[in-house]
Amino acid sequence: MSLAHVKEREAASRAAVPAPERAADSLVHTKHKEIASLDGWRAVAIAIVFLSHAGLGKIIPGGLGVTIFFFLSGYLITTLLVREFTASGGINIRHFYVRRVLRLTPPLLLVLAVTYLLTHYGLFTGHAAWSGFFAQLFYFANYYVLFFDAGNAVPQGTGVFWSLAVEEHFYFVFPALFMLLMRRADHRRIPLYLFGLCLAFLAWRYYLVAGEGVSMERTYYATDTRIDSILFGCILATLQLPESLRATLQRPALRMAGVGAGVLLLLLSLLVRDAVFRETLRYSVQGIALIPLFFYSVTRPDSFPFRWLNLRWVQRLGIYSYSIYLSHEIMLSNVDWVSANPALNIAAALVFSLLFAMLVDRFIDAPLRAVRARFR
Repeated sequence: MSLAHVKEREAASRAAVPAPERAADSLVHTKHKEIASLDGWRAVAIAIVFLSHAGLGKIIPGGLGVTIFFFLSGYLITTLLVREFTASGGINIRHFYVRRVLRLTPPLLLVLAVTYLLTHYGLFTGHAAWSGFFAQLFYFANYYVLFFDAGNAVPQGTGVFWSLAVEEHFYFVFPALFMLLMRRADHRRIPLYLFGLCLAFLAWRYYLVAGEGVSMERTYYATDTRIDSILFGCILATLQLPESLRATLQRPALRMAGVGAGVLLLLLSLLVRDAVFRETLRYSVQGIALIPLFFYSVTRPDSFPFRWLNLRWVQRLGIYSYSIYLSHEIMLSNVDWVSANPALNIAAALVFSLLFAMLVDRFIDAPLRAVRARFR
């Protein structure tokens, strides 16, 4: 479909929408079911994480990939919640959690069951204890490793599940909080309230690092020190911009300046090596940097440098990213039998992860999409 046809359909749709719903249209997201560039961002994030874990961690920061995943999750989920509230005047929280369980739990349970079984019989490296299994299955992996067992009861390669715990802890409370804000607060001020929460989490990190001298692992893995990375995505999803300002921001010079500023901030967050900065301000700087990058990638997906995010093969990689994330480090930790050449082992781990993701998409996620649709 041409861009002209798309614009005609949008204009016709806007004319038929009541005034309150048109007001919500000024939020920084599209009204289409599929939001441009998000699968491409997933592909970028999983590529960063995989390459970092494959031995390039000193030059490719895997933590940035995780932060992108966090930001993307906050942006997408909040966008969907805004749509639901706009359409119905409320949010069905029970349906929200049913959809998340159907989307996240089946692949996770499959990976855990197979990995712990193979580890128990000595075919995979690491340890297999019921405590580790249930901690990871019920999204307690980050605090379990931090305060109860430093990785001695889990198979090697499953340590990445800490980020799943951070997301689920956030979404235990966010839908109810968001519904309260949508009902009681001025919608234009919601981004300010969310930014205030981001500042509170930054202050908490600074207190832990500068005041308590906690370890890097404490601030990196814990939910109470990382969920502002998700909140920055929520801020973007709730921004209400006047049409005149949106048009101004789309001027080529301002667009390139915004994209350039985002890239420079990301580079700054990676280049500054001060220990206190890295465990406090770094996550905040990255969250702010991603706002213009996501804004322009969603509103102008055809522009440079975002058009490649929407290539078919990049989108497909993004669709597979969750299953690849679940399996990739387990594969990297258990492919030494393939070859004595580390590069060939990394390639084998990539192939096995992709194959696993394709099978999950075909035989698990595809059938469950229809079930999830009943709860929308």
